[in-house]
Amino acid sequence: MTLLEQRLDKLEDEIKKPSFRQNRGLSNEVGYYIFDYPAEDELNVRKRIEYIKNKNDSSSDEYTIQVFDLYEIMIEILKSKGRLEKCFDLEKSKGFEKVSHGISSLLQVNSTDGLIIKYIEERLKEKSIVFITGIGKCYPIMRSHTILNNLHLVIDYVPVVMFYPGKYTGQELVLFDGEIKDDNYYRAFKIVE
Repeated sequence: MTLLEQRLDKLEDEIKKPSFRQNRGLSNEVGYYIFDYPAEDELNVRKRIEYIKNKNDSSSDEYTIQVFDLYEIMIEILKSKGRLEKCFDLEKSKGFEKVSHGISSLLQVNSTDGLIIKYIEERLKEKSIVFITGIGKCYPIMRSHTILNNLHLVIDYVPVVMFYPGKYTGQELVLFDGEIKDDNYYRAFKIVE
């Protein structure tokens, strides 16, 4: 069994605990957690998340696991607003940086009223555990710390686990090569070591 498999087993055990679902972390903080992993394990992590979700769906657990893939949400919103093809055209003519800025502005990613936050909030069920995925797929258009900071201000009654393809030190989010790091997010706890 690999270290990743062991950590995912621990994650699964952790979310089953009633104390976890009471949505209180250390020092009585709202329950926001990060599961970090090497980016090269992305496909294995996706498979395991799907397995955990399907297992929960077919069980009599008193909670529901809701998976929100930020990239899929972004694409859905762009399609619904008729902007996806325009983004492709803008990227061809003006480059990725311009389209990235445009999408970020449209989605209002720096706001608690942003479209991503509203999307999650409108679909959130009581007695659920939220898994946030797709961080690597939508970087740098959306930053993980921005999503967590804005969610934290809006959603505080269910635990949230963000799956981060990099390393979380408990103080900052860092890609495993150490070259790029996301801004600090101090209110999230590392769910498993």
